[in-house]
Amino acid sequence: MADGFLLPGEHQLAEEFAVSRGTLREALAELKRRNYIATQSGVGSIVTFDGMVLDQNSGWAQALADTGALVTTDILRLEAVTRPDLFSRFGTERFIALDRRRRTSDGTAVSLERSLMPESGGLESLPRVGLIDNSLTITLAAYGYVGAEGDQWIGAEPLSDEDALLLGRPAGSVFLKASRTTYDRRERFMEHVESLLDPLHFRLHLQFGSSK
Repeated sequence: MADGFLLPGEHQLAEEFAVSRGTLREALAELKRRNYIATQSGVGSIVTFDGMVLDQNSGWAQALADTGALVTTDILRLEAVTRPDLFSRFGTERFIALDRRRRTSDGTAVSLERSLMPESGGLESLPRVGLIDNSLTITLAAYGYVGAEGDQWIGAEPLSDEDALLLGRPAGSVFLKASRTTYDRRERFMEHVESLLDPLHFRLHLQFGSSK
């Protein structure tokens, strides 16, 4: 089954496999635990695995979590926007904008991410239905977008007044800035994200040469 495939309802599946609803729900729960499917309220279960593992290790939230930090995410914006200035770059001027802020367990804001995705391929429903399992990676995969290639730039810049307010820092504080554009396996543009990262919590690691 391709990613994005909507599974039949529980009643139909239970009849097809001649199992009880309880057994079926346990099976669906296990598939969800393994990230093979995702469940969206009012929609059903959607396939998010088609032979290629979804890589969720490249995100900044995961990188921070890997250090043992407890991270919470605030969704600040999820809406459709029009950006004519980006048409020449991405081939569209209509996007879904997702702004997220990450905070550690003590409430300190450590990152601010602004993502733009095409308002097409089903993604136009995101402002209404929200993210699946609170994961953008799983949500994009459920709509057929699985990242395959792209580029990322990382630098540093002082926070603007607006960003400083959202992050609870003095304006002009220097944060790392990462800008990443991702294309899927069909070479479609799928996401452009700009991230502001607290340098006290994030650092860049590059590995080169043959791994031993």
